[in-house]
Amino acid sequence: MKILSIIIVFVILVVTCTPAPRYHYSPPSTQQPQKPSSQKPDKQKPPPMLIQGAQHTAMFIASFYGLNDGFDGKKAANGEIFNKDALTAAHKSLPFGTILKVTYPKTGKSVNVRINDRGPYIAGRDIDLSYGAAVQLGLVKHGVGKVKVTVVQWGTGETKHHE
Repeated sequence: MKILSIIIVFVILVVTCTPAPRYHYSPPSTQQPQKPSSQKPDKQKPPPMLIQGAQHTAMFIASFYGLNDGFDGKKAANGEIFNKDALTAAHKSLPFGTILKVTYPKTGKSVNVRINDRGPYIAGRDIDLSYGAAVQLGLVKHGVGKVKVTVVQWGTGETKHHE
């Protein structure tokens, strides 16, 4: 019984101490958005849809990263080195290189960011801005906020290749 208890504790320690992968990438769907059906809505809210152009915007819940979390100077999901002061952002599915105009209604400030990373992976958040972008928007003191997002230019989704 004592050996079985030791094995169970060991397995629990190994499983809980294994680092989870930081990024999970699924390419965005190439299908056209479907019209809402009359079926029951899902319990989980679908991500906002974005189409290039000023008349097509979505409201996102934004947070920021790169200040004291160890990401600055590390490789971003697209292969480049993350710079907390650059005007970049992480999104779960938008193609790398996509340029977004992000406006924070609380301050009225806007900034253009380029998607170079994946995330956020905290429930209820749609976009993770670099610290530099959050500073320009005035989002840092709030931490999390609702922002208006407009696609300025779609990216190709290409990653940086390092040898």
